[in-house]
Amino acid sequence: LMSAAGVWGGLVQAGGSRKLSCVASGFSFDDYALGWYRQAPGKEREAISCITPSEGFTYYADSVEGRFVISSDNAKNTVYLQMNDLQPEDTAIYFCAAGRPIYRGATRCYSELYDYSSWGQGTLVTVSS
Repeated sequence: LMSAAGVWGGLVQAGGSRKLSCVASGFSFDDYALGWYRQAPGKEREAISCITPSEGFTYYADSVEGRFVISSDNAKNTVYLQMNDLQPEDTAIYFCAAGRPIYRGATRCYSELYDYSSWGQGTLVTVSS
């Protein structure tokens, strides 16, 4: 199970920062990939970042590359998303998710390779201009 923890999204001014966190329970990060998704009003859910903690592999969508940083603390079973230089187009509900590998030996956390079936509750981040 994933549950949102730490600082909630809330309202942020453009150019500001927020750090989201999710705590996992009932499984080890060693066997899972972790991802962050977001869904803006009227848009489909978007995968924005993921990490394979056992491999140290990370992925960022073009929309957040260079501004967002994903990390994990395996001892705390927590995954983080540091969001910097937030812009109004980043306004969305943000979700964390954990996924088991679909294929044996998968190491890159792409959604094609991992079954992201455990989701945390979303948190709304609103960025004002």
